[in-house]
Amino acid sequence: MGQSIFAIIVLSIFTSCQCRQQVTLPISTIDSTLQVNATAILESKLSEINAQSGQVIIMEVQTGQIKALVGLTKKDSTNYQSCENFSVWQSTGLMHPISLLVALETGKVKLSDKVDTGNGIYQIHGRELKDHNWHRGGYGELTVQEGLATSSNIAIYKTMEKAFANNPQSYFDLLANMSYGKPDSITGIANLKPAHFVTPKDNNWAKSDFAWSSIGYNQQISPIQILTFYNAIANNGKMIQPQLFKDSVVVINPQIASRASIDSLKKALVFNITDGLGQPAKSDKVLVAGMQGTSSLSTNEDSTKDMYAVEFCGYFPTDNPKYSIIVSINKAGLPASGELMAGDVFKKIVGLLFPY
Repeated sequence: MGQSIFAIIVLSIFTSCQCRQQVTLPISTIDSTLQVNATAILESKLSEINAQSGQVIIMEVQTGQIKALVGLTKKDSTNYQSCENFSVWQSTGLMHPISLLVALETGKVKLSDKVDTGNGIYQIHGRELKDHNWHRGGYGELTVQEGLATSSNIAIYKTMEKAFANNPQSYFDLLANMSYGKPDSITGIANLKPAHFVTPKDNNWAKSDFAWSSIGYNQQISPIQILTFYNAIANNGKMIQPQLFKDSVVVINPQIASRASIDSLKKALVFNITDGLGQPAKSDKVLVAGMQGTSSLSTNEDSTKDMYAVEFCGYFPTDNPKYSIIVSINKAGLPASGELMAGDVFKKIVGLLFPY
């Protein structure tokens, strides 16, 4: 009798431990099939353009659950290997829409405003800000919406001048209010650091810095932090914490900007795909919205050794977004094109998620 009672007690302890373990074991958000297929698409593109490294992150808009987290780096001259490079800290080519959203929030600019980009070269306190087509004579006069769709640095910065005049600190204050650069940490991603920005409060701030800040330089940020912001745009302004393990939804910021500003930017991000440089990311299956970007990560005397980040970030379907995706690729030398390189990866992944 004593032995049987002991056996029951041991069994009940064992069972309760099992139950407790089942409750506390984290469940991954990753879709293993999507992970494998997204890895193959990215690896193919990295090999095609001889890139150094790249990553693809696919997130559910409303929950923040990460469905694929792909990181690859060059192993040798022909092969790539998995790499946990998700905390990489660098400038971004995807800042144009974010700066535009900040400007829209001031109420001083709208998408239909005209901006003169001239011949593609703009003098700012002794420095030259150039558009990518400056050697072809620039874009001349554009609307703000067209400026975004042509990835015009000058159009974006002139819009910032109109919105913030001589008070660039107010731009950074609005960015902070929008939680740009969040989250500071994500369970399952090692060494993720809070985004860092040079601002007018810093001793090394120069008058020309605002122009370069507004287009993605003078900052260090990870692609997943950029994706978190774009995901908030897709989610009508609600910023959600990215998750690698299934849990209840955590809201970072319930409303990063007014619905009117968000709606204007969403319209511009669709226009970029239908009529702008974002057309290589266009899907024939579903309407997508997004932005391309290319940024220089280094400056060498030999331009063939310059490192570039070529990126695309977007979401779909545009009428009721379900997924947001960032594609970020680092490569040496030109050509370097966010729309043609990263945008093509984005398009192929959309095809995986919407095959019919």
